[in-house]
Amino acid sequence: MSPPRHKPFRVLPGFNLTLGYTLLYLSLLVLIPLSAVFIKTATGGWDHFWLTVTSPRVLASFRLSFGMSLLAAAINSVFGLLLTWSLVRYRFPGRKIVDALIDLPFALPTAVAGIALTAIYAPKGWIGSLATAYGIRIAFTPWGVLLALIFIGLPFVVRTVQPVLEDLEVELEEAAASLGAPRWETFRRVTFPALLPALLTGFALAFARAVGEYGSVIFIAGNIPMVSEITPLMIITKLEQYDYTGATGIAAVMLLLSFILLFIINGLQVWSTRRIGRTV
Repeated sequence: MSPPRHKPFRVLPGFNLTLGYTLLYLSLLVLIPLSAVFIKTATGGWDHFWLTVTSPRVLASFRLSFGMSLLAAAINSVFGLLLTWSLVRYRFPGRKIVDALIDLPFALPTAVAGIALTAIYAPKGWIGSLATAYGIRIAFTPWGVLLALIFIGLPFVVRTVQPVLEDLEVELEEAAASLGAPRWETFRRVTFPALLPALLTGFALAFARAVGEYGSVIFIAGNIPMVSEITPLMIITKLEQYDYTGATGIAAVMLLLSFILLFIINGLQVWSTRRIGRTV
């Protein structure tokens, strides 16, 4: 006769109650609001939706928002990895101050960040005046949008990669070096594969944050039609014109495109994690 099986002790309530609370919380904050966007869009009809989202001005805003968000996330992935490496692997004066400053975009109001960046990179600003002397304009151009998106997205990459790099055993790199592997080969075959899933996660977080950014971009972009208008601004413009179905239509397209891109990025992350597991 087998001994009686004891139910495992769980700190939280039972599965049914926990799952029910989770679904209720998720529905109230995510599912119902997102469903309302599509429902409101459908009330305007297909013709109105298609005319709204395919207008040249809206398409230009899509290209600017998604293009610059992807570029900003890619730049943050490269330089965020370098910054994380310096913070984790080296000790230097002011290291803790630099580490604390990385979180500044989290605490700083986005409008304040936008005003500060505009004041510095405007044609009469400290850095903008120097760039203007060489015929380079940063503020009130798409490059100003890129600059703002890099500013708000950098902490996501650093804070995602940093704990993984801290837990990575240095002995593996030392063993590869003792076997005669060059530094670049050691990084490419030993260190980078271990950091890749976290780096892709940081890329996805930085991209998702950049796509919906409004406050820090609106000041430095200049909001020139067909040039530096971001998609969130187009939604605000439709709302100010009382075109609610047009605003939700643009938001629905933005939501679908963001979901598709994040799905691809997460798929790459899962693939890289499985690939690392097979090699180990």
